[in-house]
Amino acid sequence: MKKLFYFLIITVLITSCSEFQKALKSEDAALKFQLGTELYEQGKWNKAYRLFEQILPKYRGKPQAEKLTFMHAKCSYELKDYYIASYHFDKFVDIYPDSEKAEEASFLSAKGYYHNSPVYSKEQKETIEAIEKLQLFVNSYPNSQYLEEANKLVKELDFKLEKKAFEIAKQYDLIRDYKASIKSFNNFLVDFPGTVLKEDALFYRFDAAYNLAILSIDQLKKERLEEAIAYFETLKKAFPDSKYLEEGAIMHEELTNQLHTFTTKS
Repeated sequence: MKKLFYFLIITVLITSCSEFQKALKSEDAALKFQLGTELYEQGKWNKAYRLFEQILPKYRGKPQAEKLTFMHAKCSYELKDYYIASYHFDKFVDIYPDSEKAEEASFLSAKGYYHNSPVYSKEQKETIEAIEKLQLFVNSYPNSQYLEEANKLVKELDFKLEKKAFEIAKQYDLIRDYKASIKSFNNFLVDFPGTVLKEDALFYRFDAAYNLAILSIDQLKKERLEEAIAYFETLKKAFPDSKYLEEGAIMHEELTNQLHTFTTKS
């Protein structure tokens, strides 16, 4: 019984493969369209794409072109060729703005940009483009069934930009460019007021200001000590139970003592 089952499976596979190869070599566009659609519905994206790619120009301007154009783009998406998929989905929306598939195409185009967004440590050009595309989708389809997912993706991409900016500012602190670190953290806190990294940013800004003050020449020391102390007070006020309070309090005490000594000496 098992042998018969395997024989039938192999027979089906051979027949299916033979049918695909025959259609691929055929000049019959209708045959390619029909088989391509069947393969598409079975989730056989690569085979369907190869057939659609051959006949797409032949169906331009015909009634079947709308369906074919969408399926062709969807195959690219499912094959993870997101740059090409987004391009074709955008083209679909431009040509068929009133299509019942226009909303889905618009969303998948934006989601394609999302998939092309790199890790936060790399250049974030694609991330910014993805946010813009998703935001455009949300504005165009405010009642979309994809709205919740689109907003979730935007939030995730926004965090990448936050993380990138935060790590740049932190890196300045690590390489002891304290002025650049303070400036970067100030910009970060303005650009991302609701960030989940706010507590960390406030502490590392204070840490950079602390080091800058301790290492300063006398002409700049008083002002920088006062600035560093003010940054610690900001951290305490924003996060009274901060995980950095114990460490920060020791640093704050040293700053206060130095300020007192400096003021007395002056």
